Amino acid sequence: MTQRALGLAMAAFAALAATSAAHAQDACALDLGRGWPPATENYGSAVEQLFFAGGKPVLSMTRLPARSVESGVQLYAGEGEGDWRLRFTEADERVEVWSGGKRELRVGQQPDIVEVPMPAALARRVVADWQRALSTQVPADRVAQFHEGEVLLFVVGETATGEPLRVSGLQPGCGPAAQLMEQVGLMIEATDDSDEKRFKRWRKLEESLDELEQSLTGATG
Repeated sequence: MTQRALGLAMAAFAALAATSAAHAQDACALDLGRGWPPATENYGSAVEQLFFAGGKPVLSMTRLPARSVESGVQLYAGEGEGDWRLRFTEADERVEVWSGGKRELRVGQQPDIVEVPMPAALARRVVADWQRALSTQVPADRVAQFHEGEVLLFVVGETATGEPLRVSGLQPGCGPAAQLMEQVGLMIEATDDSDEKRFKRWRKLEESLDELEQSLTGATG
């Protein structure tokens, strides 16, 4: 399975999770926390630096799988009111490998990058809604925990300290945070669409953001 196909599978799972979450809010427990999980920062930073290539995305979601190649989605601001850049990035070969009991971080490679324009208003809305969702669903005093398997790294916007909000952990499967995964899937799909199909994808993303905002209002109301 390609990473883009995996993204579509993630979106399908998230859609089911978001639907059931409405009936199970009280039982929802997220394995997400603020900052870097223990023993993850060196690896995660290496992947992010490889994917960002000196740029500074306003929003990113990076996937650190247990065995397959790493991948991620990034949003870069445009100039003025111009379109933003939506990027899907996938490592050419797995960054973290172990050989002879030693870890190697293969950052000298050229990752596969697909980039498409995204309407500025929609991109800003994604950033604002993601920042609201992550900041309200993951309390500031909940630190990220170590996990053996796949880990997701969310980085978005800025906090009151001027630093971006970083949240890490397992894929959310309930509550408003699960809808972020549906949106990741839609953005990955958009990078593989024609211009006409991409317009329809933006409409679906707007609808998903509407649902996320309603969920957040219910969760905090």
